[in-house]
Amino acid sequence: MTRTIAPRLRTLVLLLLTVTGALLAGAAPASAHAALTGSDPAQGVVVDKAPTQVSLTFSEKVAMNGDSLQVLDPKGKNVEVGAPVNPGGTTYAVKLKGNLPKGTYTVAYQVVSEDSHPVSGAYTFSIGAPSQTVVSGVGTAAGGGVVGGLYAVGRYVSYAGFIVLAGGAAFVLACWQRGSGVRAVQRLVVGGWLALTAATLWLLLLRGSYTSSGKFGDVFDLDLLGQVLQTKSGAALVSRLLLLAAAALFIAVLFGAYNRREEPAEKRDLTFGLAVGGVVVAAGLAASWAMAEHASTGLQPGVAMPVDVLHLLAVAAWLGGLTALLVALYRAPAETPVDSAAVHRFSRVAFGSVVVLVATGTYQSWRQLGSWSAFTETRYGQLLLVKIAVVALLVGIALISRRWTGRLLETAGARTAEKAPREKEREKEQVGSAAGKPSGRKTASGDDARAAQLARQRAAVDAARQKRLRDADPNRFGLRRSVLAEAGVAVVLLAVTTWLTQTEPGRTELDAKAATSSSSSSSSSSSPANSSGALTLDMPFDTGGTDGKGLVRIDLDPARVGGNEMHVYVQRPNGRAFDVPEVKVAFTLEAKKLGPLPVTPDHITTGHWSASGVQIPMAGDWRIAVTVRTSDIDQATVSKNAQIG
Repeated sequence: MTRTIAPRLRTLVLLLLTVTGALLAGAAPASAHAALTGSDPAQGVVVDKAPTQVSLTFSEKVAMNGDSLQVLDPKGKNVEVGAPVNPGGTTYAVKLKGNLPKGTYTVAYQVVSEDSHPVSGAYTFSIGAPSQTVVSGVGTAAGGGVVGGLYAVGRYVSYAGFIVLAGGAAFVLACWQRGSGVRAVQRLVVGGWLALTAATLWLLLLRGSYTSSGKFGDVFDLDLLGQVLQTKSGAALVSRLLLLAAAALFIAVLFGAYNRREEPAEKRDLTFGLAVGGVVVAAGLAASWAMAEHASTGLQPGVAMPVDVLHLLAVAAWLGGLTALLVALYRAPAETPVDSAAVHRFSRVAFGSVVVLVATGTYQSWRQLGSWSAFTETRYGQLLLVKIAVVALLVGIALISRRWTGRLLETAGARTAEKAPREKEREKEQVGSAAGKPSGRKTASGDDARAAQLARQRAAVDAARQKRLRDADPNRFGLRRSVLAEAGVAVVLLAVTTWLTQTEPGRTELDAKAATSSSSSSSSSSSPANSSGALTLDMPFDTGGTDGKGLVRIDLDPARVGGNEMHVYVQRPNGRAFDVPEVKVAFTLEAKKLGPLPVTPDHITTGHWSASGVQIPMAGDWRIAVTVRTSDIDQATVSKNAQIG
């Protein structure tokens, strides 16, 4: 069997590499998770005349309410008039009050993108000249806090419930029809239905607070719930609840009438009917995710949504069936054990699911990333690499399970061959015993009761003996362990997948960075304080600990009002790169009582940190302080003053 698997794997890997290369080579622009791509006035700009409105342009259409777009003056008071409007395309604007005084204004937004995720942010512009501002706490990450955490848990439970419900039912119908009468399997599938139903109701209640205030007290706000029901996400959740009602009927038939059918023709017809109905319901449930999340917006939604449905169904068939198999291997009663043929059938279903997952996952990766660099430069890409590694581990363990399945089939065949002569002898003995038994009706009722009791005891002893023999089979024991390991890795995979669905896709993250960079450049060029070029400062430090001396160098380009590119280099006294654990930078303009404005640069390589879009709101003599930490307890802060702008 392992010889036949190897060529399939080689073909699968070659197909994956070929399709991935072809798709990534022809990458085109797309978006999901709305990103701010432009604004008027632009970020950091200083305008001579007060604007009459503020407009924001996103990478896709977004949902807004009356408080989604706010403009605050230097004292933190709202200066917008009325609700935001959509003059056309993906641009949204809000009118401003007249005769606005000079100073720095803050624009804060909180919207919901087409893929159902909340997006928020803030930036500043100035009228006449920059000034101090008391605005704080705006533009924080939407979807966070306690409500965000509870929403993430609800998403995880809903995915897990769907996988167990759909995959467990598919395992019974396609691989082990006798399992419809096993109580442990019934509880598993019903538990999946209950988990998915409860999680869907929970998400519906949380949705309003999750996309707006973020307050737990708003979870039971009926007005917010009414607003949610009018959105695409709300419609998807309600559709899921209606489909779960149909799923309840499916479960009742599967574990009721279907389990009681004994006539082969009737059972075959009912199997076909349940299979068709089950596929329709499962596809509908999967579509409730596809129609409201990443697949529903951006590039090729007409292709992406069916692909997403296939992806979810394949995940359910593999991981849900795996969970049902694990329960059957450990909890099935001795009189109805999961046989080797059922395990073999599931092995083939799992292999087909993996093929579908590779094809659909490759398309989804291209669609959400678009370039090889996005794998390492975006959080979505990094999470996707983790998911690929977990899937590879899962496939590796699955191959071990397939090997144990092959050995189990061989053992089962040998036992069948040995068992046949014994059963024939037993039948002859029973026939002879029946022939020698005297006829008549002299058997007393007490003897009949004792005979029935003895028969039950023998059946129990025989079942216990068969269970002991089955559990002592090294092949079955090995299969149990490998399937248990698969299930453990599958739990981790589901967690990574849930996190991935809540992460901004790589394409959008790179587009947002590019838009921010261009906005910073344009605002810098339009600023009246456009003098000076790049700034370089060298500051020696000594944290006082072992190996605590060195030199930190700050490069700020173009060192003027608006957006700047900052690089931080840390060196040892001998000039070699010094890879310290942490570096922090803060800017303070003491003359205007501005700051400190903290900047946490990203670690690029040994001794090198970088930050883009560092905003300097006004020109002046700025004090640049750098905190260098060389160990868990040793750190030092050094500073220098420099004219910026």
